[in-house]
Amino acid sequence: MNPWGEVLIGLVILVGLVGIVVPVLPGLSLIVIAVLAWAFFEGDLLGWSVFGVIFGLGAAATVIKVMVPGRKLKESGVATSTLVIAVVCAVIGFFAIPVVGGPIGFVAGIYFIEWSRSGRENAWTATKQSAGAVALSIGIELSAGLVIGGIWLVAAILG
Repeated sequence: MNPWGEVLIGLVILVGLVGIVVPVLPGLSLIVIAVLAWAFFEGDLLGWSVFGVIFGLGAAATVIKVMVPGRKLKESGVATSTLVIAVVCAVIGFFAIPVVGGPIGFVAGIYFIEWSRSGRENAWTATKQSAGAVALSIGIELSAGLVIGGIWLVAAILG
């Protein structure tokens, strides 16, 4: 691949990393797709091997970013129905407040549902735990994105 193509792939990976922190784009998916494009244009064993590793890391991170925070929330006593309603609030928030509305809607949904069920004190506890779960999920995805970007960078330099 020519150097300009690799610069373009690197820029797409950077946009994906920003998309993880600012949930406008599907960041990790964008990163994996960028590496797929790089592997396709490289067309050699190194490119496809790197893509295979990166695809596995991306898939594992996607599962982990859902499972670990979800388990922590269930252990803390936040009901599954509350989480479902909070996800609906996150979708509404995403469209109502561009860029930051998703996380705000999720956390606000947790607070108001728990407040209506068990009062202000329990709602605040559940909200703090859900905010921590959102941060943990973003941290897991960002860590995976950085590792994937680093692997790609090393492979691009070696290739």
